[in-house]
Amino acid sequence: MSLDAGLKSQLAQYLDLLENNLVLTVSLDGSENSQKMAEFINEIADMTPKITVKEGRLKRTPSFAVDREGEASSGIVFAGIPLGHEFTSLVLALLQVGGRAPKIDEAAADQIKQINKQLAFETYVSLTCHNCPDVVQTLNIMSVLNPNISHTMVEGGMFKDEVEAKGIMAVPTVMLDGEEFISGRTTIEAILEKIAGPADASEFEGKDPFDVLVVGGGPAGASAAIYAARKGIRTGLVAETFGGQVLETLGIENVIGTTYTEGPKLMAQVEAHVSEYDVDIMKSQRVSGIEKKDLVEVTLENGAVLKSKTAVLATGARWRNIGVPGEQEFKNKGVAYCPHCDGPLFEGKNVAVIGGGNSGIEAAIDLAGLVNHVTVLEFMPELKADKVLQDRLYSLPNVTVLTNIQTKEITGTDKVNGITYADRETGEETHLALDGVFILIGLVPVTDWLGDSVERNRMGEILVDKHGATSMPGVFAAGDCTDSAYKQIIISMGSGATAALGAFDYMIRNI
Repeated sequence: MSLDAGLKSQLAQYLDLLENNLVLTVSLDGSENSQKMAEFINEIADMTPKITVKEGRLKRTPSFAVDREGEASSGIVFAGIPLGHEFTSLVLALLQVGGRAPKIDEAAADQIKQINKQLAFETYVSLTCHNCPDVVQTLNIMSVLNPNISHTMVEGGMFKDEVEAKGIMAVPTVMLDGEEFISGRTTIEAILEKIAGPADASEFEGKDPFDVLVVGGGPAGASAAIYAARKGIRTGLVAETFGGQVLETLGIENVIGTTYTEGPKLMAQVEAHVSEYDVDIMKSQRVSGIEKKDLVEVTLENGAVLKSKTAVLATGARWRNIGVPGEQEFKNKGVAYCPHCDGPLFEGKNVAVIGGGNSGIEAAIDLAGLVNHVTVLEFMPELKADKVLQDRLYSLPNVTVLTNIQTKEITGTDKVNGITYADRETGEETHLALDGVFILIGLVPVTDWLGDSVERNRMGEILVDKHGATSMPGVFAAGDCTDSAYKQIIISMGSGATAALGAFDYMIRNI
């Protein structure tokens, strides 16, 4: 196979940055996939004298290892051709094995270097998954920094039999020493926590009170942190994951001034922007409560208490669960929420999409190009998606649309085998045999942890005024966790700025 001109030009610029010679060890046989990989590897090697190719025998065929010439193995292997979203993973692996230091938090790097046990990671990916590269790149960095750690990216489309045998039905899925380690989007902090255990509450002891403490790392939280820090006040940001729900968004075309970007790319830029300011960023931390005393006190799940003069709640939203038997039991075993990530694993199979809004219909359209058949189930008598999407959906030959339908149960044994639904008009129940169920019925605010401490509406959204103030003095809120009329990235960013400015004004008047 041949790289297109754009990728080749991009790769050539990066290869000029190699600081040391590399050896790509390729494991091949007589298959068509091996021929494609050989062409791919040789084309890369022909672009620079700093890369040589040799044949060898690796655990999987076809695959290739990336090593520095004359040195022990880096532990990085690509089983599959890393194109699509994984092309960046390849570029970074070449540069980092070639001698360029990974861009990683110094504390995390030190923690990785201190791991003194052998860890063999394998990550199953699809090339259309926009969450997979972060995991692949994180584990590759860990392999570069610590010789005890190895990592193999396994492209599910090339190793279908292996994926089927291991029952992998969601990506990214990370295996550690042959056992499932973690599935879905994750961070380096979460991986290290799973290896070494959660951070102790004592790590947060002795922190001086903040002027503004932002809870949440999505667009609203990031915006609030920037606006607060620019005021020259002590600012903290605590979040489970930096990036929030936007990390699940593939194409973004409505951020003003940017014609097109993708969620992970946008939030990487946003995090870099936040890091330009003096913001104490505390990632991989879950918040369990908030209370107003002399100061606002935010309690973390590990028992630590962070104190601040004011707080901005920007916890965002998560995918709404349908709440039927089988949904939680078969999550990542046939129940999925991301068609871009997990769709390729259902190639040639029968799936259902629950949800007739824009997200659901876009998912059904995308899946129809991969799977054997898609059944769309909508609770209301009519689809809610835009007409242009409905027209496209109805033009597809392998899609069935069922409206006025109530999902009763997702069935299966070790994985999904079907769905039971009822006609809302007649009450008649039907069981439909399926291999997968994609649930796209909108979002729900992440506010359960608040209890009765802050006033919310019946949908769980935090009630705020025009300054972003909540019912708790000194506490403000922004973004999708609030009763904002519209849930959009640009609106969340604006509301984060509003909340931070509101918090600053509150301090001037009251503290």
